Amino acid sequence: MPMSKIILPVFIAIVCPMTIVATIAASQQPTLKFTVPSGWIEEERTSSMRVAQYRLPKAAGDTEDASLVLYYFGQSQGGSTAANMERWVSQIKQADGSSSKDKAKEEQLEANGLKVATIDISGTYVAETAPGSGTFHNKPGYRLRAAVVETAKGSYFVKLVGPEKTVAQWNDSFTSYLRSFEFK
Repeated sequence: MPMSKIILPVFIAIVCPMTIVATIAASQQPTLKFTVPSGWIEEERTSSMRVAQYRLPKAAGDTEDASLVLYYFGQSQGGSTAANMERWVSQIKQADGSSSKDKAKEEQLEANGLKVATIDISGTYVAETAPGSGTFHNKPGYRLRAAVVETAKGSYFVKLVGPEKTVAQWNDSFTSYLRSFEFK
């Protein structure tokens, strides 16, 4: 019997179970679990860094829907909680020129054992339209709610932005979304 006929079955017998074990182990890694509130419309993710992406339908009288994105950049990636809070504050300007930082409402909460830091701020939304694009939004009357969710595998980042009335309409569901987070 040729050696190749003996080696191939032995190789398959060794490698296949290891591949199956690795696949099972990977599928059993903890991940962020959450409940999506009713009324939110799931959208196709436009980046691999986006865990989930939703459109929150506009309130009566508003011209645009709100957008919510859940990001994960990897363990030890995405910056500190403080750095993200500062960046989000810088994406909202005040019409009277006052400090957005002074108007921002920051809170800490716990969701199923996870530390969650939140920020809530209204004004003119002036974030870049896409990272590195050099073009910026200029949307007065907007509200930004965001959160950093700390897990054992690194932080997840949530950003909700849209017209003030629309974000207010979805405010309670945003809070329940954050409170639904579990890492298992």
